[in-house]
Amino acid sequence: MEECISVFDMLKIGVGPSSSHTLGPWRAAERFLKELKEESILDKITRVKVDLYGSLSLTGTGHATDLAVMLGLSGQDPEYIPVQDIDGIIKNIRTSHKLHLNNEFPIDFTIETDIVFNKNFLPFHANGLTFTAYAPGKTYESTFYSIGGGFVVKEERDNAKKKTEIKCAFPYPINLASELLVYCQEQNRKISEIVYDNEKSMRSEEAIDHELMRIWETMLECMYIGCHSEGILPGGLHVRRRAFDMHQNLIGLANYSNPQEWLESIRKTEVKFRQILKWVSCFALAVNEVNASLGRVVTAPTNGSAGVIPAVLMYYMVIENHEADKNHVKQFLMVAGEIGSIFKKGATISAAMGGCQAEIGVSSAMAAAALCEVMGGTPEQVLMAAEIAMEHHLGLTCDPIGGLVQIPCIERNTMGAIKAINAAELAMETDPKNAKVPLDKVVNTMWQTAKDMNNKYKETSEGGLAIAVNMADC
Repeated sequence: MEECISVFDMLKIGVGPSSSHTLGPWRAAERFLKELKEESILDKITRVKVDLYGSLSLTGTGHATDLAVMLGLSGQDPEYIPVQDIDGIIKNIRTSHKLHLNNEFPIDFTIETDIVFNKNFLPFHANGLTFTAYAPGKTYESTFYSIGGGFVVKEERDNAKKKTEIKCAFPYPINLASELLVYCQEQNRKISEIVYDNEKSMRSEEAIDHELMRIWETMLECMYIGCHSEGILPGGLHVRRRAFDMHQNLIGLANYSNPQEWLESIRKTEVKFRQILKWVSCFALAVNEVNASLGRVVTAPTNGSAGVIPAVLMYYMVIENHEADKNHVKQFLMVAGEIGSIFKKGATISAAMGGCQAEIGVSSAMAAAALCEVMGGTPEQVLMAAEIAMEHHLGLTCDPIGGLVQIPCIERNTMGAIKAINAAELAMETDPKNAKVPLDKVVNTMWQTAKDMNNKYKETSEGGLAIAVNMADC
């Protein structure tokens, strides 16, 4: 069988600030608990030690990796935990030196000694972490790798033992953009229609529609919260939230009481070019300011790039098409998810492996393709939009100051969103017969660029702005 990646693998609801450094380790901790249950030793554990390696170690504190593993070991679910409870849970562990394993069994746990930051890299992947559980007369150890976008694997995935959890039987298996295009051409169908049929092989239409709308509602609420929250972001850089002030200047005296009414109010605002730029930037800033403060976001395809797709979809909803409804939303998200899966299969969505081209670049390509289809673009133009967007992100480094997903990460989401809109418009105005660069070539080029890139520019905070600007400067 082919490797089948669902839209819901690419667009996952979770907690910020990082999909590979927060959500991934959190999910790894959950899987470790499952292994302990399978070994029938969960109730016998007296201590757990967590070793973080490579990129997880180098930017772990800034990305809240230490908090994520504690929350995961505590049995909390990142998709559903009330975010206002996080501080209290961590504070209790810190002061009592106790962690309630799986929210059931209290064990001794001292953050300073039981979470170990190892700067050396494990050979399989830049984001490695090892859990070691101690029980009377027995030690159990397990190593996981957070490979981007919240995906977690064990090393045997690349060995003879094939990972079965993500194997399935899509009616239209897709690894390459060219394969997707053939399906569309042979059946005279849109990309979103092909994707929908694949999703129906895994779950009911009702479940697909419900989950797609839950993703959109999470995105909308995230933008709403970000636009109505002011103050300083946590972490020590003293970054002031900008979405609040920008939003106040744009929205004026409009009256509304919930996210949907807010959306309708924005449709009534002025839409000159400068205002459009500001609105799109405001939406993207809002999401990533929420992300930076451990708020709930949708990985799209990662937390660090979570603002691009919501910003571009919101642009379509409130500026481009005032008649846009939930069917357009679902169409947009399905196209975006499929384009993201092509990049994941052919390259990477992990900044620790490929720099920020793997995050902002991929999210911009996803958003460009999705926007192009809902605006009436052909499948050929949709793939061209993705190619244009990524082509102009190739080589983008990941160099977060202080290991925090704030500078330059938050602003990069605004740029990725604007590029996505531009790429979609260029594709709509181009005859695909005249295109020179197919999307698959760009995917391959991105992966080769990632492999050639110096490791200090891959989410290690050891190069670029991360060393040119230090915490003291802020």
